[in-house]
This record gives sequence, C-alpha cells and structure tokens, in this order.
Amino acid sequence: MKTLTMYRPAGIQNALSDFESFFGDSVHSFGRILNPVAEVLNRPPAHMPAVDIQETENAYVFEMELPGYDEKNIDVQVDGFSLTIASKNEEEKKAEEAKENYLLRERRFSSFSRSFKLPENADTKAVSASFKNGVLNMEIKKRAEAQKRTIQINAA
Repeated sequence: MKTLTMYRPAGIQNALSDFESFFGDSVHSFGRILNPVAEVLNRPPAHMPAVDIQETENAYVFEMELPGYDEKNIDVQVDGFSLTIASKNEEEKKAEEAKENYLLRERRFSSFSRSFKLPENADTKAVSASFKNGVLNMEIKKRAEAQKRTIQINAA
C-alpha cells in the first residue's frame, strides 16, 4: 500500500530529522509525555483549513473544510505528483464602508496554500473536485494497473 504524505519543505524536514536523530531512543521513552507534542506538530497551523484524506480501493479522497470561501477563489493544481490547494479570499470594498473609521479589520483578507505529495499509483489525469456547503471534495483515481484485482484460478 502506498502512502500519501504532507509536503514539507526540505528545511523543516531536515530540522525534524535532526531532532529525531539527536534524541534517538530517548524520545520514545518519553512517549506519553511527548505524544501530545507530536500531535500538535502534525496538525496544520490554525490558519490552515483542516483536511481529511482517505484511501479507498480505487481512489484517494480529500475533504477540506473551507467555510466562508467561494469555489471561484479556490485553486487546485496538480504538478507531477504534487497536489496544491490554494486560495485568496478578499472582500470587496463598498463605498459606504470606505467612509467608516475602523480601528481593526481582520476579516478582509485570508489566504492559504497546502501541498501534498501524491503516491506514484495516483492517476493525476483523473482528478475530480466539487464544492458544497463550505467543503471541497476531491477524488484522485488510482491508475488501473495499480488497483487490486483478483485472479481466478482455473482447474487444469
């Protein structure tokens, strides 16, 4: 079975590898203490949308929560075996709002970009996406030759 991994730039991955090699087995001996730390390190930052990735027999299925986003502002790209989902969400300025004196406006702009390395058995030409009720659903089919099949044995 192939695995799907979250893309991490080399600098971050090297730092995590250095951390593991430096502490070695002592990290595992503190399993109960460090487990919550490991869970936090594997979570996306607070400003990143949550995603669930599921492997079925024939495809990889992504569900990404994007409340407040519009499908017109979401960009999905596949480059080789790299899948990138990005968005810039900007509100239009209205004439009457331009006159108001806001002290702080945090809800005007938001953006994100998440990248995932796809397994080699993913068919990057067979990708479908839909957006409904703030949830982006994507399905990436597995290549036919990579799918599990049963071979019938004939009696001789």
